[in-house]
Amino acid sequence: MSGVPAEISRVGIVGCGVMGSGIAEACARRDLDVVVVGPGAESVERGRRRLVDSLDRALRKSRISEAERDAVLGRARFTADLQELADRELVLEAIPEDEPAKLAMFGDIDKIVAAPEAVLGSNTSSIPIVRLARATQRPEQVIGIHFFSPAAIQPLVEVVPSLLTSTRAGERVESFLVDRLGKQPIRSPDRAGFVVNALLIPYLLAAIRMVESGFAPAETVDRGMVLGCSHPVGPLKLVDLIGLDTIAAVAQSLYQEFREPQYAPPPLLRRMVEGGLYGKKSGQGFYTYPLA
Repeated sequence: MSGVPAEISRVGIVGCGVMGSGIAEACARRDLDVVVVGPGAESVERGRRRLVDSLDRALRKSRISEAERDAVLGRARFTADLQELADRELVLEAIPEDEPAKLAMFGDIDKIVAAPEAVLGSNTSSIPIVRLARATQRPEQVIGIHFFSPAAIQPLVEVVPSLLTSTRAGERVESFLVDRLGKQPIRSPDRAGFVVNALLIPYLLAAIRMVESGFAPAETVDRGMVLGCSHPVGPLKLVDLIGLDTIAAVAQSLYQEFREPQYAPPPLLRRMVEGGLYGKKSGQGFYTYPLA
């Protein structure tokens, strides 16, 4: 593309949970130099372990060779030091869906990343990008880059420029996603939920309300949607996989923006989150899961 800066080769990821580790794998598999920053030593080790486990599964299924596995691990560095982001050309924030925490993080990243043309992206599911952009001194370089789980496999990425994002930053990100990561980006306006979650969340909340009212148990709802509508996974199982805390946060953001009843988090969802029943990552949601 004419006028677009040199391609991105050094990527920083802030957050090493399921999404952060998955994005790191997607980048490292494509020969990119990746730095992943976690909040502390234990988090960093868990993030590194997630990457190792994912690559080991791919190795057992003969999707990669042992040499490829080792090469990917060699391209991804895990650390608790934000200063390691200083030389990055793209920094992608992937911390939990908490607006004050994300605003504070963008302020910190902005002070650390040296290159003024570096792109600062967020993997937020619902928080308006313009709010995150205003936490920095370079709002024209801030953009939403929303991956879907598992990030190393799912082809779709939502690209969400704010009203302040430069055309060049948007083009650079799309070029990076297509040419370097082999992803399929779609553009979304900067409004809560973007494209996919604005459609998905009301569907998931409707399934939760169906269980909450006693109309049908989770297993029946899921079986109906899998066998009757050819969905690969039922809505309650999907809620557990995404995380009930994440679903509640996205729903609340959508409700605050649009004030439509379909976006309001049901009481059952709120109580489960308050009780620490987050789904697969906690071992209990609408279903029970073994914890590693």
